[in-house]
Amino acid sequence: MTTDPKRHLVLLGAGHAHLHVLARLARLSRARRARIRATLVAPYPMQVYPAMLPGFVAGHYTLAQCTIALERLVAASGVQFIQGRAAHVHADQHTVELVSHGQTCTLPYDVLGINTGAVMDRQRLEEQMPGAREHAVFVRPLEAFAAQWERLHALAQSQPLALVVVGGGASGVELALAIRHRLPAVSLKLVSGALPPVADHAHGMQQRVARALRARQIAVVPQRCVGMAADHLLLDDGTTLPCNGALLAVGVHAPPWLARSGLTLDGDGFLAINRWQQSLSHHTVFAAGDIASRADTRHPKNGEHALQAAGKLAANLLATLQGDALRAHVPPTRTLTLLGCGDGEAIVNWGNWTAQGAWAWRWKDRIDRRFVRRYGNRQTDGQ
Repeated sequence: MTTDPKRHLVLLGAGHAHLHVLARLARLSRARRARIRATLVAPYPMQVYPAMLPGFVAGHYTLAQCTIALERLVAASGVQFIQGRAAHVHADQHTVELVSHGQTCTLPYDVLGINTGAVMDRQRLEEQMPGAREHAVFVRPLEAFAAQWERLHALAQSQPLALVVVGGGASGVELALAIRHRLPAVSLKLVSGALPPVADHAHGMQQRVARALRARQIAVVPQRCVGMAADHLLLDDGTTLPCNGALLAVGVHAPPWLARSGLTLDGDGFLAINRWQQSLSHHTVFAAGDIASRADTRHPKNGEHALQAAGKLAANLLATLQGDALRAHVPPTRTLTLLGCGDGEAIVNWGNWTAQGAWAWRWKDRIDRRFVRRYGNRQTDGQ
């Protein structure tokens, strides 16, 4: 615990929920804010909004339009910002070990919020797909992928490309559709594995996605990738798939430092939390987003569920600091999915209802621009 009379709130990661915390802190009165010392730790000084990344790939947005600058938010909320990442959390000692600008430091906390998102564990993916570390373009972290996409787009202007997106979830599908719009001449395939694309969505959504992929000449390969080389992928049926660019948009993993944290985890290594978004084992630790799993109810790891939990996480972090009662978060039974088709259309899914059209893209575009504008990005108003 800290000896500072002000209780120290550490926000690890700048995901949706922690952006909401910063906004809540900015609205506190000066007297209430003076009783709290808060620190935000994030690896980049800006945050790419995941829902707008496919629109950036498709050319509908500049990178600046789908990016939230953290400096402006932390200045308005009176929070200290440390550019770095967690190397270790010692939950029993109430400390976080950070790596910042190549240096290791220890940060004590009274209350800890974890909203770093899940990661793509490169070591695990290398074991599943030997050659991935050297030859794949990893979609996460988004900020690094954005720079790699710019180089890949430039390369496509000078030579023929055969691209493959590995991953049949919504993020992989949306990325493939965005690439097709931006690079109509490239050979493009989607490696989806044994299940059909967006298999975790309603059947009507799966049908619309399948038609959208066919209409845009994106071949679906129903095998798993089990290896990568510079000019091909190896599939689990023993065949090879020629390509000179593989983009990995597969499922996310828990960060390795969680395993050594002393926090109670679920069977997949994610932080186990209760209905108050609170660690089952350490009640001054809270979490939301892909990194956390509710112990009392199942829910998919997607952006919509993370957004739904953001308000309650922010309220409960501040309530714990101030000694107030916690508020339970009830995950919605249905969430809205808006999947961009890359070319000015989108597919919408709500429960068992699905639809598609340019109106759905305009709806998605309006929601996404409003989100980043809410946190200080005024560049979204232009095209």
